[in-house]
Amino acid sequence: MADKKINLQKQAEEIIRIAEESGAQSNFFFVTTFKRYQVQLNILAELEKTMKEEGMLVKKEYVKGRQNPYTSPAVTEYNKTTDSANKTVASLMKILKAYKVDDTTDDEEDPLLRILNGSDVSE
Repeated sequence: MADKKINLQKQAEEIIRIAEESGAQSNFFFVTTFKRYQVQLNILAELEKTMKEEGMLVKKEYVKGRQNPYTSPAVTEYNKTTDSANKTVASLMKILKAYKVDDTTDDEEDPLLRILNGSDVSE
């Protein structure tokens, strides 16, 4: 199965479009939470790059010259940021759901969930 590369900028634009349709784009909490999420994604990208370049383990040297391997601090920060980003997404979804005008039937797919799942976003 070929991997479908998700264009994060286009996905962000689509989330903004959905927020505009629902009226949430002017909500202070939506705006600040969405901005925070974008920052978290940038942090995660930088941490991924660091882990790829430097590896997952680092060595600490002790007084007598002994070296012990430890998990890279980038891995720890990546995990913390991922957890935080997941919570931020949950907050964003709650905000958008609160603004959603329920114009979909049970058979229709929610446009927000569709875009968050990477559908309808091409490079």
